[in-house]
Amino acid sequence: MAYTTVDKSGLNFKAKLYTGNESAGKAITGVGFQPDFTWIKVRGTTDSNSMYDAVRGVTKEIKSDSTDAETTQSTGLASFDSDGFTVGTRTLSNSNNQSIISWNWKANGAGSSNSDGSISSTVSANTAAGFSIVKWTGDGNKSATVGHGLGVKPTMIIARDYAQSKHWFVYHKELTDNYVMTLNNTDEQKTGDNYWGSGSLMKSGSSPTTTTFSFNGSGSSVTNINGNGYTNIAYCFSDKPGFSKAGLYQGNNNANGPFVYTGFKPAFIMIKSRGLARNWTNWDNARDIFNPHWNYIYPNLAQAGTNIAHGSSGSYAIDFLSNGFKVRNTDDKFNGASQEYIYLSFGQTLVGSNNIPCTAR
Repeated sequence: MAYTTVDKSGLNFKAKLYTGNESAGKAITGVGFQPDFTWIKVRGTTDSNSMYDAVRGVTKEIKSDSTDAETTQSTGLASFDSDGFTVGTRTLSNSNNQSIISWNWKANGAGSSNSDGSISSTVSANTAAGFSIVKWTGDGNKSATVGHGLGVKPTMIIARDYAQSKHWFVYHKELTDNYVMTLNNTDEQKTGDNYWGSGSLMKSGSSPTTTTFSFNGSGSSVTNINGNGYTNIAYCFSDKPGFSKAGLYQGNNNANGPFVYTGFKPAFIMIKSRGLARNWTNWDNARDIFNPHWNYIYPNLAQAGTNIAHGSSGSYAIDFLSNGFKVRNTDDKFNGASQEYIYLSFGQTLVGSNNIPCTAR
């Protein structure tokens, strides 16, 4: 039976569903903690995925599906609150009569200075839950290092220069050596410029370390992620038994698809094909509360997500189980024959150090 040191998973991550009304000062409560990173998507419209964090500043919006630079949106996310957040009249976060999903992570507020790397950074780290937000100004040095504050090696990093029109770059421990992915498009893993250090970081041990991640790239890598004077943001994740896991599974192209053991009951799952140009896909336990989970969102696209009623059927079934998840569709975005898929998941263990059981469904 799995155990965890994360006493209450619901105080570190929460998928929260709400209905917009396009009014100023709409408080979204019931998150259970004050978020430091909130990712919002209106389910029924073609509005972008919007992202806010406490390190860049409350009203500073960036989009997961776009290379658009950060913008100040005073009517977007107006504040992070003790039990959630408050939104304004902006349709990306409060569209009238629309069902809206938010994914919320707890870090450590606005952050503090970190000098572990060759470049000083501002880090907001929740070491217990394995999540940190890192902001730094690039120096154009392809061998630069930046402190991440986790105290262990990150298993996934999502980062970009947020002040200019730049791609999102993704490091995942299960990518092939010298490969990288981009969050805002469908590209398979690609090599060439080495954005995240020499070799696959977790396999070669070159980077990230327990304190820093680095850049040993050439050409466009340093102009995209660590250009001189460029302002960058990174969301860093590390595995925590019973709460979070970044991993890999192989598809079988069968409706009785692979079971993926995480050691906890998922609340959120993000999946991407490693070798095919396919969409990223997000599921959570707020839009679907029973198996199978039909409702998904593509974080790389500004398009409507699915809004399938509970008890109905859809195209891309996936089961959330007490100790992992099971793919129940044959689409090659998730389950192509012999294809490999990376994932990131958060949830609740079977039994935590608070001895609260997680019931199966």
